[in-house]
Amino acid sequence: MFSTSPGPRRSAVPRAGRRTTRSLWEAVGDDPALRAAYRLCRARTKRQDPAEYALIQLVPAVMRPACWALWAAANAIDDLADDHSVDAERRAERVGVWIAALDHDVATGSSTDPVRRALVDTAWRWRLDISGLHGAMAVVRRDSHGQRFADWNSWRAWGRGTLLPWFDQVRDLFDKAGAGVALRLDRQEVYTTFLDGVRLTDILTDLSADLAQGDLLLPGQALDRFPGCEDDLSHLRWSPATAALVTDLTRLARAWVTQPALAHGMHPGPAVVLDTMAGLLRAQLDAVDAAGPALLRTPPRPSVAATARLVVPARARSALAWSLTPVTVPRPCEARAPAVPAQSPPARRPVFDRPPPHPSGEQPPRIPADRMPTHVAVIMDGNGRWARHRGLPRHEGHRAGRAAAREMVYGALEIGLRHLTLYTLSTENWKRDGEEIGAILDILREELEDYPFQDLDVRVRWHGRPERLPQDVVDSMRLRERTTRDRTGLTLTTCINYGGRDEITRAAAALARRVRDGELDPDAIREEDLARHLPQPDMPDVDLLWRTGAEQRVSNFLPWHTSYAELYFTSDHWPETDRRHLWQAIGEYTRRQRRHGASADSPVPGTPGTAPPSGTAENMGTSDVPG
Repeated sequence: MFSTSPGPRRSAVPRAGRRTTRSLWEAVGDDPALRAAYRLCRARTKRQDPAEYALIQLVPAVMRPACWALWAAANAIDDLADDHSVDAERRAERVGVWIAALDHDVATGSSTDPVRRALVDTAWRWRLDISGLHGAMAVVRRDSHGQRFADWNSWRAWGRGTLLPWFDQVRDLFDKAGAGVALRLDRQEVYTTFLDGVRLTDILTDLSADLAQGDLLLPGQALDRFPGCEDDLSHLRWSPATAALVTDLTRLARAWVTQPALAHGMHPGPAVVLDTMAGLLRAQLDAVDAAGPALLRTPPRPSVAATARLVVPARARSALAWSLTPVTVPRPCEARAPAVPAQSPPARRPVFDRPPPHPSGEQPPRIPADRMPTHVAVIMDGNGRWARHRGLPRHEGHRAGRAAAREMVYGALEIGLRHLTLYTLSTENWKRDGEEIGAILDILREELEDYPFQDLDVRVRWHGRPERLPQDVVDSMRLRERTTRDRTGLTLTTCINYGGRDEITRAAAALARRVRDGELDPDAIREEDLARHLPQPDMPDVDLLWRTGAEQRVSNFLPWHTSYAELYFTSDHWPETDRRHLWQAIGEYTRRQRRHGASADSPVPGTPGTAPPSGTAENMGTSDVPG
């Protein structure tokens, strides 16, 4: 949804009947001003983007007002940024005023602006955290001054920054309605590639309008493949180079929006919407291909017949799909006082609890900021041996290890660590006894359900593959990721069904696909290119890798990120550890000399101090690559 390419001049969708209309407005309530606000959003959607309006008609009537409000808000921001009747500074100022007004409206629960009023009501009614839209709005504000992109990477970052937060709101809306758009981890790249196709289709469609305003929102890397086309476009000349560029980009966009795997395993209702959206985008690209020189004068539109061939059968399929699962209709909020901290404006940050103190009363050591590691990764080993020494089944060791994991989070928050990564289940662990694996998954379910960090400033991330994991576990982990994504304290990454060589293999495969598609020169690939294609590209390098349980190996854990990590091995079994052991590990780190390949008498600036004595079990394997 939020395909911004123009559709036909009038919708090919039949009108809803009286029953649908009643259920639609029952979802809004009796407030005449609020109904008028939603009607305005609906009218703008239908007038400015009939294709988007047709897509929204495929969702249950009670959800449509929320979709109209989200689309109208996104379009209102874009219109302010694209208004060339004023200069760039004034455009940026207007966007900033709109964003600030939205913050105020969210805090008060209403608005004098009809679009913002509908958006705020949608957020309260469906319990959506629209604070996540700030990033997208900030990108649009910067767009007021124009954009230029050197390569596909910078173009993707911009496009995803503007689209992904809005799409995530629609995903959350489906979640709240009881029809979650479950995107498994192995399909995240497919999802973002699909959004790249949405953005590229939008740019090709609006090429004439953008060029008239002096904007060319295509990466230089694409333009350079067709010498002379950039100058031709700036002068609105249709040349062989321009035609070749458009043909190449429509081919690329068509490949990006054709992602059959995206909807596999998804609720049939959202799956029909995504499938129809992909079809409408391909129809739009067909219109771009057929436009020829007219593409530089006016936005092309697919025919009404072409759109009807997609939308009419989709209406029947969506009606059947939604009849299989009842939609949750939220109750209107009685009070407008902010009930969820994340819905407050950014200036009013949520107040989180402090972690419970250690029973001994011990406090963390004071460590200077320049000696503090940013990222500590832990191999939680020794659960089974701990249980065996006590005559217990192995799975009881895993259960006892839950307390140690919680302690590490508490200790990380107290000492001020920014990133903590725990190795919970490796891809190799599936070789173990089925009863033990089942017990581990049950413990994981319990932790996700109880979630002891709800009131702490902890952002949760999952790193691993979904294959072989139960779908309810995958869905629960994704839910925790979404509900904590705006927290800024500790980032807790749990590696579940994770393999280090596997993530590097997947990154290499992604690079190979880009080379195949002509987006990347294989001779120009750098380390940074591979790092950007890892499943967690923004994960910082590991500073300290700690393994409990007396073993001294890294077990295929974060090989890319631990290239220069300090290694720290202890003999304690994992259930025997608590936050004080984490503090000891960090204290040991501060005494290491990190050289990153430099000689011993020329340490890297800003790294911890003197090297520890070598030869001890705790320090084996800590030397860097010889310089």
